[in-house]
Amino acid sequence: MKFIILIAVVAVVVVAQEEPIPIVSETRQEFNNGVSGSSFEAGNGIKFQQKVVTGDLGQSNAEGVYSYPDEFGNIIEVHYIANENGFQAQGNHLPVVPPAPAHVAELLRIAEEQRAAGIVFE
Repeated sequence: MKFIILIAVVAVVVVAQEEPIPIVSETRQEFNNGVSGSSFEAGNGIKFQQKVVTGDLGQSNAEGVYSYPDEFGNIIEVHYIANENGFQAQGNHLPVVPPAPAHVAELLRIAEEQRAAGIVFE
């Protein structure tokens, strides 16, 4: 779902431009074993590459990379996997969750002991 939103956002950005942005290159590949791939590069620096395989439960699993220039001309690159575990993106520009404070592990251990002992809080 997030991938579809991403493509929609890219499409809106492309449509919002005054001049059409040319597609410099585009490839699509389909193989008999349920694997497919696609890629494109636009004249404004946007690049996209993806490989899709059929997952164990019949779902489509995708992995790929896309990049685009930000407003300062820096290239922003995102690597992603989309599978039964959801959409997982990685990129140097993405925020990182800080580690939990040390006392959280102790609280989780205590909570697990209480559950094992049958203690229930309402």
